[in-house]
Amino acid sequence: AVLLVVPAYIYNFKPIKEIVLFGELLAVTAITMCILFILVDMGRPERVWHLMPIIGTMNFPSSLLAWDVVVLNGYLAINFLISFYVLYKMSHSKEYSIQLIKPLILISIPWAISIHTVTAFLYNGLSARPFWNASILAPRFIASALSSGPALMIIIFQIVRKVSRIDIDNKAIFKIAELIAYAIGLNLFLFGAEFFKEFYSGSIHLAPMEYLYFGLHGKTALVPWMWSALLFNITAFLIFLSPTARENFLTLNIACVLIIAGVYIEKGMGLVVPGFVPGVLGEIYEYSPTWTEKSITLGIWATGAMIYTLLLKFAMPIYTGELRFLSKPGK
Repeated sequence: AVLLVVPAYIYNFKPIKEIVLFGELLAVTAITMCILFILVDMGRPERVWHLMPIIGTMNFPSSLLAWDVVVLNGYLAINFLISFYVLYKMSHSKEYSIQLIKPLILISIPWAISIHTVTAFLYNGLSARPFWNASILAPRFIASALSSGPALMIIIFQIVRKVSRIDIDNKAIFKIAELIAYAIGLNLFLFGAEFFKEFYSGSIHLAPMEYLYFGLHGKTALVPWMWSALLFNITAFLIFLSPTARENFLTLNIACVLIIAGVYIEKGMGLVVPGFVPGVLGEIYEYSPTWTEKSITLGIWATGAMIYTLLLKFAMPIYTGELRFLSKPGK
């Protein structure tokens, strides 16, 4: 959402300003999914009361998980208030006050960055895990999020345009694609810096990176996945970098799918698993998700898709003017 908010409200880029609402609704959906994933990771959802102020003990500010709860719920509240205030005003055929929501808009920009920063810090502070204990982790989280998130929005915007009467200007889609190119370029640069540091120094902490890209002691389960992710990211970058390619919807959609898949692999199995390789006693365990883990993950993704669909079902008629609420006489 922040990639739409900045050009829309800070630089007043009209084609994106007209559709920024859908990005904010997607942010509401994504944060809800993040909170669901945290509940799953806790093992038993009823434990969540321990993280709540007053009735539980948040251990704020010493606990990083408490910071995660604050930034996620704060960003959820900010986007919820902005999007539903705008929808409320539109549904009553009134102009919304940009001056009223501008403070929230300005706060939402650094707040969005803080989400990925705090998430990176959850891993970053674990000094016993050298693969995660790297200063470059937080910038890479931000760069990869600014690559894959907007790519998903480009696909959604095309679907919305096809199934509704909402007119989404090609200029908005192509400008988002251009911004994605910069984010992917930064992500690949940071990856190259990390790759150089690990392999050129040849320290004892090289093992996790070596396991990912070349295998370690015959264990190569993730090697094809990681090289595929790197190939996806580079291919997508080249497509987004070319004005001709990114303004052709066939190649644009291919690039969007590639960057979403590439980042999902890179920030999923490519981030979590190697942090535990090798183990504390030097063992190497090949991990693959169980059917329970896969079904829970798919369930949360399906929940997110359902929430966003319902939000669009509500927002699109208001946006197009098909749904309006009549004010009572005298108001």
